[in-house]
Amino acid sequence: MPQATSNGIQIEYDTIGESSSWPLLLIMGVGCQMICWDDEYCSQLAEKGFYVIRFDNRDTGLSTKFENAGKPDLMDAFNTILKGQKIEPAYTIEDMADDAIGLLDTLNIDQTHVCGISMGAAIAQTMAIRHPARVLSMTLIYGTTGSSKLPPPKPEALNFFISPPPETREEVIVHFVNGCRLLSGSGFDFDEQWHRDMGARIYDRCFYPQGAARQILAILAQGSRKLALAAVTVPTLVIHGTDDPISPVEGGKDIAATIKGSELMIIPGMGHDLPAGGAWNLIFEKIEEFIKRVENN
Repeated sequence: MPQATSNGIQIEYDTIGESSSWPLLLIMGVGCQMICWDDEYCSQLAEKGFYVIRFDNRDTGLSTKFENAGKPDLMDAFNTILKGQKIEPAYTIEDMADDAIGLLDTLNIDQTHVCGISMGAAIAQTMAIRHPARVLSMTLIYGTTGSSKLPPPKPEALNFFISPPPETREEVIVHFVNGCRLLSGSGFDFDEQWHRDMGARIYDRCFYPQGAARQILAILAQGSRKLALAAVTVPTLVIHGTDDPISPVEGGKDIAATIKGSELMIIPGMGHDLPAGGAWNLIFEKIEEFIKRVENN
């Protein structure tokens, strides 16, 4: 896969579809490589008229790693924030948004539709805040405004992200499957084989858990985007599940209430799932319908 020099670092990326089609930038969440955007779904989007762009966020996959920053102590960071003090991340969500803009520059794309999941939703929002002319629409899945008034993650779900990572290939696969099952909702079947296969691909391509810890620190350091989001005029679709244990559904509702004119889609029984089966056929149908509506207005 190709690499782009963006914002002073290297970003690994992939494109699916014709460059003359509607561009759709997909942004993943904490520690997730771009391959977590299911290959089949990306191909289906391309067949429906989209130029799909997916990439490894900094500190993930095959993009630039920030080894010199070391692994942060996340519990210490949480405690520091609870005391009302600031933390110093190795980089910021603003940096990650600028990485995405730099990738668009490499691809000679002036404007794009953006779809972000979890941390990717925070990056997408930050793109719209910092670079509104570059964003045609936003689809925000499992996102929040970052407001401290929102309900926190469930302890067992948070523990999945901050617990010591496994080491062997099989341990990583089992940990990944169990963690994804923990995060999934009660309303849809869990595809264990897909998750086992994805866990193996993640390990074989580039298993790098310390990068995820630094990304979490960047999220914590950014804080609330609520005031800035109130001025955003980018057409926005918010998608959230009622069973999300990491970003409770109130987070999605808060985005929709903050960005004027947002469309809100609440899916009963959906958790914090990766794009595989479950509600995702419905989600991608909604994204297609939403973007085509934006394009035709």
